[in-house]
Amino acid sequence: MNARMRIVQDDITRLDVDAIVNAANSALAPGGGVCGAIHRAAGPRLAAACAALGGCPTGEARATPGFDLPARWVIHAVGPVWQGGGHGEAALLAGCYRESLHLAAALGARSIAFPAIACGIYGYPVEQAAEVAVGTVAAELAASAIPERVLFVCFGSEVLGAWQARLART
Repeated sequence: MNARMRIVQDDITRLDVDAIVNAANSALAPGGGVCGAIHRAAGPRLAAACAALGGCPTGEARATPGFDLPARWVIHAVGPVWQGGGHGEAALLAGCYRESLHLAAALGARSIAFPAIACGIYGYPVEQAAEVAVGTVAAELAASAIPERVLFVCFGSEVLGAWQARLART
């Protein structure tokens, strides 16, 4: 299983993968953090394509073309805002990863790159997010041959360490 999942510290907007995942807001509007970086790198057509989708509920995902990105597609996943863990946050976060993988497979994407969804301004605790992310992706990959390669793209040493520790237990 580990052979299909890797952790990297890199710029998600420059990766040579079929699909990248955007840690999106429910309006699918350009924002800060990784969302803002993806929108800037993809160009203005991405915002127009997102607006045409009419938003996305928390825990779900939607796909658009990648436009000016190296990736053919952007999968926009809306993570939960952390509210202490008793409001279904883990199930919603797992839904982001699961739906992103299903969309990638439907698009024929052989490779996908994920950021640490909901760990920025949404405040999801990094170690708990790593548990959900790696656990959900590992379970999905066990049931499907596509995508063939999953990258977890980490920003900062705290996120990198948490994802590495969780992946080591997979």
